[in-house]
Amino acid sequence: MTPAELQERITAALPDAAVSVSLDEMTVDVPAAAWVEALTFARDDLGCAFFDFLTGVDELDDGFRVVVHVYSLEGGHHLLLRALVQRDEPVIASAVGVYRGADWHERETFEMFGVVFEGHPNLRPLLLPDGFEGNPLRKDFVLAARVAKPWPGAKEPGESGGAPSRRKNLPPGVPQGWGPNA
Repeated sequence: MTPAELQERITAALPDAAVSVSLDEMTVDVPAAAWVEALTFARDDLGCAFFDFLTGVDELDDGFRVVVHVYSLEGGHHLLLRALVQRDEPVIASAVGVYRGADWHERETFEMFGVVFEGHPNLRPLLLPDGFEGNPLRKDFVLAARVAKPWPGAKEPGESGGAPSRRKNLPPGVPQGWGPNA
């Protein structure tokens, strides 16, 4: 199936989808409400039975983009499916009913970004220690280690004894007035 034929089939079956092609890679943006329908169409009608990965991307004010990469072994075509969920209510239907391999990927995305996958059979933390607070892959997550211990590498100017001292700046991503020296 050529990329043009593939694109035509997708736009016919998913009228609310936005399809783009770059370097023979097809990206399909669908509304969050059509997420499971799009995944089922990719698997059943386009032959994309190989589930590669599912992850999230923090798009700041726009919300979180949930991304799935699937592949057709028979057709040899890749498909990147994406859906945007709102930042204040990051909820999307689970893909586990369509691709069983999405189970751990959804758990990781839930833990790291805070995206809730409705209908997931066992949505619980996967990687972080018990009692960990926050979602470390969100762009608004403060990296406490940057304040708690010195950043590795060269010392600040003035600390080696030769140059005059200057006021220390906080590392990138750390808000003013935050940390043990605040």
